[in-house]
Amino acid sequence: MELIKDIPPLPHLHTQAITYYYTKHQQQTNLSRAMAAAAAVLVVLLATTILVAAPAASAAASSSGGGGGGGEKSTHIKLYWHDVVSGPSPTAVRVAQAAVTNTSKTFFGAVIVIDDPLTQGPDLKSGKLLGRAQGTYIGAGKDELSLMMNMNFVFQAGKYNGSTIAIMGRNAVLDDVREMAIVGGTGVFRMARGYAQARTHTLDLKTGDATVEYNLYIKY
Repeated sequence: MELIKDIPPLPHLHTQAITYYYTKHQQQTNLSRAMAAAAAVLVVLLATTILVAAPAASAAASSSGGGGGGGEKSTHIKLYWHDVVSGPSPTAVRVAQAAVTNTSKTFFGAVIVIDDPLTQGPDLKSGKLLGRAQGTYIGAGKDELSLMMNMNFVFQAGKYNGSTIAIMGRNAVLDDVREMAIVGGTGVFRMARGYAQARTHTLDLKTGDATVEYNLYIKY
């Protein structure tokens, strides 16, 4: 038997192996680069979406007014508040007082609960009923006639029917014009703010009954 002493090398096998591994490495590298590029694009798209959506959401939040959207509104309402303390059916009743109230010239310490009618005109009998003023007022001035008002104007007619306005503030009743804060509301006037100006229309010194003109300046 003749032995083959010299077996020629098989360089093509080595080359094929190198080519195979090089190709696999390139494929993995290309895949990694493609994934990195895709991730970068995703980050850019996400950032763009956030930048576009944030101002839109802010604008929508700022334009959604308490009364049902459409931006902030302003209105002026004029009506008359009737405080009836006399007769068989008063709308203002004293429920508490301090030890010094009876001797105080300013009714200091008196607490009065009210359910006063609100009318379109100054006459209680002929004026159209718009709603009620419900709450309390307190004799808060020791040396001058000054009331602390805390009341809701409850609208029971017209386009504001079912809505309320909350009014709070100092009422120096002998001043020509008194200004109080509108601190909130419900219904159409949800999130309301503004101010109320009060002017005494009539005051019966015998009975204590009073009619006061209120002008409401409201933003909502």
